[in-house]
Amino acid sequence: MAEKRDIWSSRTAFILATIGSAVGLGNVWRFPYIAYKYGGGAFLIPFFVAIFVAGIPLLILEYYLGQSTQKGAPEALSKIGKNWEILGWFAIFIGFIIVTYYSVIMGWAFSYIGKTFSIGKISNFETFFNNDFLHLSKGITTIGGINLPIFIGLVLTWISMILIIFKGAKSVGKVVMITVPLPFLILIAFALRGITLEGAANGLNLYLTPDFSALLKVDTWLAAFGQVFFSFSIGFGVMIAYASFKRKKSDIINNAFITGLTDGLTAFIAGFAVFSVLGYLALSKGLPVGDVVKSGPGLAFIVFPQIITKLPFAQFFFFLFFIMLLTLGIDSAFSLVEAFVTGISDKLKWAKVTIITIFSGIGFVMGIIYTTDGGMYWLDAVDYFFSTYGLVIVGLLEAVAIGWFYDTENARNYMNDVSDFKIGKWWNYMVKFVIPVVLIVLLAVNTVNLIKNGYGGYPRYILILTGPIFLILGVIFAIIMKSIKSSR
Repeated sequence: MAEKRDIWSSRTAFILATIGSAVGLGNVWRFPYIAYKYGGGAFLIPFFVAIFVAGIPLLILEYYLGQSTQKGAPEALSKIGKNWEILGWFAIFIGFIIVTYYSVIMGWAFSYIGKTFSIGKISNFETFFNNDFLHLSKGITTIGGINLPIFIGLVLTWISMILIIFKGAKSVGKVVMITVPLPFLILIAFALRGITLEGAANGLNLYLTPDFSALLKVDTWLAAFGQVFFSFSIGFGVMIAYASFKRKKSDIINNAFITGLTDGLTAFIAGFAVFSVLGYLALSKGLPVGDVVKSGPGLAFIVFPQIITKLPFAQFFFFLFFIMLLTLGIDSAFSLVEAFVTGISDKLKWAKVTIITIFSGIGFVMGIIYTTDGGMYWLDAVDYFFSTYGLVIVGLLEAVAIGWFYDTENARNYMNDVSDFKIGKWWNYMVKFVIPVVLIVLLAVNTVNLIKNGYGGYPRYILILTGPIFLILGVIFAIIMKSIKSSR
């Protein structure tokens, strides 16, 4: 017997949940570095153009699909045409693979929180992170053994996600009331503390000084669209699932603008927090700021802890920082789980507890490889392909599906009827023409670079294993799920 569909307890709960899914680790450790690399303050121009041209229009599209159909991604897309259901299953497969390694990064944060009272004993955080914590092997082909602290962190992450989504939208709505505002407040606190540090001005100058010549480079615009696309949680099926828990007459357009602009603002504020402390670190080492700029885990688990140990009340700020990382990541991670659970529930009408148990068990087991000595390399390679190709392919095909195989004007009229304010026909043109063109160019440029330069120095056969093979498996999974007859 089918369970009654969950409904968000309030509009605030929905908005916070979507913000929680969109605002993640990429806002803290990816955006500042990308802005620095592509023109500093000038990068903000293509970044916000990308938000309005691609990010928000695609958010509106996914909100519309979920809310109008009251279904998760597979069944929502099947309303356009039966074969489009395959795209929905492919989307949640992408989310499933991503959550298997995203949960490990949350496990790192759990483990670091446990080291709050012993940070004073760590003299070199780079050596500690790579050798003592990750036990990093010589390369991706040397997997090695399982690291117990990371494994335990992975267990804690999955337990947390299961408890959060166990009762559906109602329990998620309660959790995000805390986990979404908290990291935003902590980030502001770090930004305010950072700009008071000696040398902070040097870092902020590097972050904000515009290099307008960068605007003439195609790479800058592609980087901006890429950052927005990956940051908005588009292409996972998450936003479709979350919107399916709204009432049919709920606002769509204003909610999408709130989520998108909040995500952009958070990334911008993160730049102040990151580059002010990098300026401080550079001054203390007598180096140019550019020499200490890092992106990704190196920033979060090496640079920031190193800086925090030099601050008053170091243990408090250390704890606060990793609580922030954990809450930023956990909202994004459990939203990916929810998207998968919703899709299976709509199709097979299984009880959510059954789906969550099976999904979590498989996801946990698949995540174990990332807890090994070679896990960091595998995480990096898989993430590259799924964030560079998987999400972009889904977003591109969603735009094509709505723009070319559906009545976009009918969709726009529905959204205008239920929303606080209306959108014009520009949305139709964005979905039908601009977004597909931009994403096709993005895919083409990345593919050419991959063929010419490879990625990460990894062997070609490893790249094939972590990229094309996984994506092909996603297509096979999607076709199989589409062929299964729905339970009624």
